[in-house]
Amino acid sequence: MPRGRNLQKKMGLKEICLVLLFTAALAAAAGKDRNTKPYKVVCYLGSWANYRTGDAKFLIEHIDPFLCTHLIYGFAKLSNNQIAAYDPYLDLKENWGLGAIERFNNLKQKNPNLSTLIAIGGWNEGSTKYSAMAADPNARKTFVKSVVDFCQKYGFDGLDMDWEYPANRGGAPSDKQNFITLLKELSEAFEPHGLLLSAAVAAGKATMDTAYDIPGMAKYMDFINVMAYDLHGSWEKTTGHNAPLYAREEESENEKLLNVDYAINYWISHGAPRNKLVLGMGLYGRSFTLGNPSNTGLGAPATGPGSAGPMTKEPGMLGYNEICLSVKDGGWQEVFVPKVEAPYAFKGNQWVGYDNKKSIEIKTDYLIKEKLGGGMVWSLETDDFRGKCFGETYPLLATISNKLNGNAVRPPPPTVDPQQPITQPPVRPTVDPGMGFRCTGDGYFRDPSNCSNFYLCVKQPTGDYAKHTYTCGEGLAFDEEIKACNFHDRVKGC
Repeated sequence: MPRGRNLQKKMGLKEICLVLLFTAALAAAAGKDRNTKPYKVVCYLGSWANYRTGDAKFLIEHIDPFLCTHLIYGFAKLSNNQIAAYDPYLDLKENWGLGAIERFNNLKQKNPNLSTLIAIGGWNEGSTKYSAMAADPNARKTFVKSVVDFCQKYGFDGLDMDWEYPANRGGAPSDKQNFITLLKELSEAFEPHGLLLSAAVAAGKATMDTAYDIPGMAKYMDFINVMAYDLHGSWEKTTGHNAPLYAREEESENEKLLNVDYAINYWISHGAPRNKLVLGMGLYGRSFTLGNPSNTGLGAPATGPGSAGPMTKEPGMLGYNEICLSVKDGGWQEVFVPKVEAPYAFKGNQWVGYDNKKSIEIKTDYLIKEKLGGGMVWSLETDDFRGKCFGETYPLLATISNKLNGNAVRPPPPTVDPQQPITQPPVRPTVDPGMGFRCTGDGYFRDPSNCSNFYLCVKQPTGDYAKHTYTCGEGLAFDEEIKACNFHDRVKGC
C-alpha cells in the first residue's frame, strides 16, 4: 500500500487519468465476449425450422449450448430503418407468441460462457433497403439506436450484420463505403455496452470486390463469418460442389476462384486479420437433376435443381440430416473427391454435393493450419440433430467443436430431492372426457396425461377459448415454470 501512495505522488493527474482510461478500455474489451475457449464455434439458427413437421421440426430446446461458443439467431428484419422481429409470433412472447428469442437467450443460463447475437438481413431481405438506410446519416442513427435498444431489451450480446450484399442485388456502388460508416457507428455505439459486432460475408470474388472494404471492416468488427459455401448450385448448368476446399487442375480459370482456399486467402491478402476470420461450413448440400443419369461426376450436365427433400422441402438443397439418411438407407452412392476434399452422392437422376464428417474434419484442420479464429456453421437445424444416422446428435457440429476446443463439458443435471413436494401451478386447464383437453384460462399449459404436449389457451371476444396444440421435441417435456420445453429429467412432475 505505501508503494502505491508513493507512485501516486510521482504521477501527475494527466498520467493517472490515462492509466484509468486504459484500464477501462481493457475491461470493456474483455467484457465483449463470453467465450473462454481457444477458438470460436459460431452457430446460426434458421428459426423458421420451428414450423417444420415430424423429425424436421426444430425447437430452441434442441440446441446444445455446449457445442457452440456463439449462437446467432436468424433473422431480424429492417423496418422503417429500425431492427424488428421478422416473425413476431415465433420470435416474441408478447400477444401469446412462442417467445423463441427469450428461450434462445435463456440458453446462457445453462452455459454462462455462451454469447448470443441477433442476425439482421439474410438472402430474402435483399439489399435495397439496407443500401438506402446506410446512405442516410439520420437513418443510420435511427438504426444504430434501435439495435442497441433491441439487444438490451431481449438480452442479446451483439449484432450479426448479414446484409447480402452491399453494392449488389439492388444496392449502389456507394454501399461499399457506406457499409464501413455504418459499422463504425455501430461499433462506437456498442462499445459502452460491451456488445459484439460481426458479419456474414460472401466468398465469391465478384461480390467481395464490389461489396467490401476489407481493412475498414476488420477495423470495426469483432469477427467476420466467411460464408464459404454456395460456391456452386442449381443456378449453374453442370454439377458443382457446394463447398470445394481447393481448385482442381481440370477446372477453368474462373472455376478455380470458387473454392474455400481461394476465398479465405483473398480475405487475408486484402487486409483481414486471420484471427478475426471464421470459416463458414454448410450443414447441407446443393443438389441437381442430372441430364443423363449415367453421367454422374463433377461437371456433369444438369437440367435444374434436385428434388426437394422430405424435411427441408426446398428444391436444389438437402439438409445433412436428409443426405446422411439417404446414403445410409436409401441406396445413394457416395464418392469422395480429391482436392474438393468432400463427397458427392447420386441416385438415378439426383445428385448432391455436401460435407460429411470426414470433410468437415479436413476443413477444421485447414482453419487451424491457417490460424483462423474459428469455425461457423449454417445452420443448426440441418445437422443430424436427432442422431438418426450415427447414433450421435450433431455429428458435423460436434466434429468441429471437439476438434477445436476439446470435448464439451456439460454440468450434471440438478438433483431432485425425493422428499421435496411437487407444487402445481394455481391455474390449470381441466380435462373433459367427452371433449378432450379444455381451456379454462389464458396461457400455456401442460397436458396432464402427456408431458410432451402443451396448449396455448387464448380467450376470445365471445368468452370462449381458442386452443392451440404443441408438442415438444424428442426427449423434451413442457416445463410450466419456464413456459417452454426443457430436458425431460429437469421438469418437475414428469
